[in-house]
Amino acid sequence: MTNGAADDAVALDGLTVGATASLVGVTVRTLHHWDAIGLVHPSERTIGGYRLYSAADVARIHRVLIYRELGLPLDGIGELLDAPAIDATVPLRQQRAQLVERISRLQGMVNAVDRMIEATSVGILLSAEEQVAIFGKRWQPSRVAEARDRWGDTAQWAQYAERTAGMTAEDWRQVAESLSALGDDLAAAKRAGVSPGSAEGNTLAERHRASIGVYFHCTHSMHVCLGRRYVADPGFAAYYDAIEPGLTSWLRDVIDANARDRGIDPETATWTT
Repeated sequence: MTNGAADDAVALDGLTVGATASLVGVTVRTLHHWDAIGLVHPSERTIGGYRLYSAADVARIHRVLIYRELGLPLDGIGELLDAPAIDATVPLRQQRAQLVERISRLQGMVNAVDRMIEATSVGILLSAEEQVAIFGKRWQPSRVAEARDRWGDTAQWAQYAERTAGMTAEDWRQVAESLSALGDDLAAAKRAGVSPGSAEGNTLAERHRASIGVYFHCTHSMHVCLGRRYVADPGFAAYYDAIEPGLTSWLRDVIDANARDRGIDPETATWTT
């Protein structure tokens, strides 16, 4: 029998590096590296000196792959494999705790994404009854769907969905209270004869712009465009004029004057400028 034949005969009791790599799904280079760092040594040799992996060696490789999948570093895997059985549970329990924490964090991210998807699709994560209870009887839940249909593909709607996805009913209640206070102050200012462009008028305009900024970034030009819509849209006009007769037009004039003081010409202002 030649040496090559003898080597083949001995190889029947073990696997060559190439055969082992194919069996476990890693590269030959990886097995050589693991051998070099003492992680998995091939315990058998052919007569010709070629490395052979026994069944026990292959089983150890599979354990390495499992621990690596769990995120353990190679040096930690070596310590774990060579530790007494009772000590091996310590790093495993630590790794399990880290995995549970990671799963919890990822689940939280999934929930947040789900809420953003729902907020983008629905517009507000409150039932119609909750909306009326929070915003008052004059509130029309259908206007949210109308807004979504009109602006659902805009960057501002995306900002709105992102900012409101995490808002609770209590958060919305605080928003409603702030809007109610703003409406009262706007009405009182109009009755008191506050002039558009005055310091008080500009302060109120900025408060109104900030109330829009809760949902999306609102520039002064965009604010002017909204003021125009308030006057042109019967629904908006009815909302503001129910607070104070003539408030819609007065608010539009206050918004325009405030924008003009900041270098924006209301006559040429556009949504993108």
